[in-house]
Amino acid sequence: MNKFRVVITDHGFPNLRHEEDVIASAGGELIVAQCKTAAEVSAATRGADALLVQWAPVDAGVIAGLDHCKVIVRYGIGYDNVDIAAAKARGIAVCNVPDYGVHEVAEHAVSMALALARQLPVIDARLRAGTWKITPDRQMPSLREMTFATAGFGRIARSAHHMMRGFDGKRIAYDPFVPADVMQMEGVEKVEIDDLFTRADIISLHLPLTAETKHFVNADRLADMKHTAIIVNTARGPLIDTVALAAALESDQIAGAGIDVFEQEPLPADHPLRTAPRALLTSHVAWYSESSIPRLQRLAAEEAARGLKGEALKNQVNR
Repeated sequence: MNKFRVVITDHGFPNLRHEEDVIASAGGELIVAQCKTAAEVSAATRGADALLVQWAPVDAGVIAGLDHCKVIVRYGIGYDNVDIAAAKARGIAVCNVPDYGVHEVAEHAVSMALALARQLPVIDARLRAGTWKITPDRQMPSLREMTFATAGFGRIARSAHHMMRGFDGKRIAYDPFVPADVMQMEGVEKVEIDDLFTRADIISLHLPLTAETKHFVNADRLADMKHTAIIVNTARGPLIDTVALAAALESDQIAGAGIDVFEQEPLPADHPLRTAPRALLTSHVAWYSESSIPRLQRLAAEEAARGLKGEALKNQVNR
């Protein structure tokens, strides 16, 4: 009996012990590539029964050549590098791994929000430049007087709300797919999109990237925000028009932004966010902890094994 052929199209992990163990137990053979282009993916995945994908493009052309594939698993939450419609048309399940770094991403989002709310980057820079002053340069309300908001109310957003609960501020959320009573059980008020931008002192984005959510935060919505408001994005880069965001920071239209994900990564050297005031920028590290990497690898491999064995999948995104 031939073994299942499982191809890792690309990865940045220190080792693949988790994948090797899980796939071998499922009766599979693991083939490892480091593809960067769709052409390279097509060549590496001929005859594959399952794919494990990190950043490599799996477009309609790649999927057209997958004659035996049962499941494609994306390492991580987002899956915009996989053409899920083309996969569905070929009867190939596409899965993500949404629960490997929930707490880590929420921690990062809340850490950015708190640092900006307490104006830590600006005060640190001011002190290092020689200014000792015991009051901030801008308005600084207490966190208990602020309204913390999330766009989205999934796993990560709920974890962020749980972390913010101890500060005793108002908490609101926009998510058209979650009923108000579910939010109320968490002490969160459900609001519509306009209220999200006009009422929030801190908005943390926790939305998937779709055609509808691209540039969810744009010049018009930035103009609706309070001048003292802060926006944080640890979800998907294109949720924010980052050129408009840089302009809003330059003009003091909003008070600050914490951004971990960008429309183009790495962030271009000439991008205006690099020089915008009160922008706290990190390099797509919100997902990371010492335990999140092996957790991601194990969960992705286990999902692929379920697909190979015809078992129910936990996180299929193209039903």
